[in-house]
Amino acid sequence: MKRAQATSRWVLLLLGCSLWSSSSLADVIRAAVTSNFAPLLEQLAAQFEQDSGHTVAISSGASGRLFSQISNGAPFDVYFSADSERPTQLVAEQKAVAGTVFTYAVGKLVLWSSTQPLAANAEAVLKGGQFAHLAIANPKLAPYGVAAQQVLQQLHLWDPLQGKLVLGENVAQALQFVESGNAELGFIALAQWQLLPQSQRGSPWQVPSEMHAPITQDAVILHDTAATRAFMAFMQSATAQAAIGQAGYTLP
Repeated sequence: MKRAQATSRWVLLLLGCSLWSSSSLADVIRAAVTSNFAPLLEQLAAQFEQDSGHTVAISSGASGRLFSQISNGAPFDVYFSADSERPTQLVAEQKAVAGTVFTYAVGKLVLWSSTQPLAANAEAVLKGGQFAHLAIANPKLAPYGVAAQQVLQQLHLWDPLQGKLVLGENVAQALQFVESGNAELGFIALAQWQLLPQSQRGSPWQVPSEMHAPITQDAVILHDTAATRAFMAFMQSATAQAAIGQAGYTLP
């Protein structure tokens, strides 16, 4: 009987050590992600968490705002930007890990309205000016805002429409302006439009890629750990890339 009790204590002790060891290997990965990619990253992170045991804590916002926070010491572990310049700059400033920058997606821009068709006559609608407000992301903070500005400049409308522009801090806020009715139309990411309910999708205009610089979305590791390496490897896997392509992005 005593031998059985002793054996049971050893089993419980070994089991406790095993559980402690497993939990100690599970890390929390703090991810800073551009707002247009956040909904998809949440889905992919959930799959990664299930497979790896790690946890991914996601903070989203404008790429420029997140970049500023990282530059000022915000404790993020990985950074998903909507451009290629900021991750590279962080590496140059020794605030990110050299050799870990990669392109995870190339964004697509659409002009969207929930109330009027734009697919066939978007340029005429923009040039006609029969609307009170046009929402775009702030070009100083968000690459999708830069792309929207470039489109309007190509159409020679950037200056004429200044009084009608409503600037969101990020492209998610630009979407919210249109959803709430504070703007009749707005430039958003195709990936955002695909997430809208069918009844709200309307008939958007997918902007020809030659009308703006490529929206090359790069990511980088900020803190080099086994967990961050594993997460970024997962984001470059065939599984993640297939999901990214289906979500409205061009694959790198």
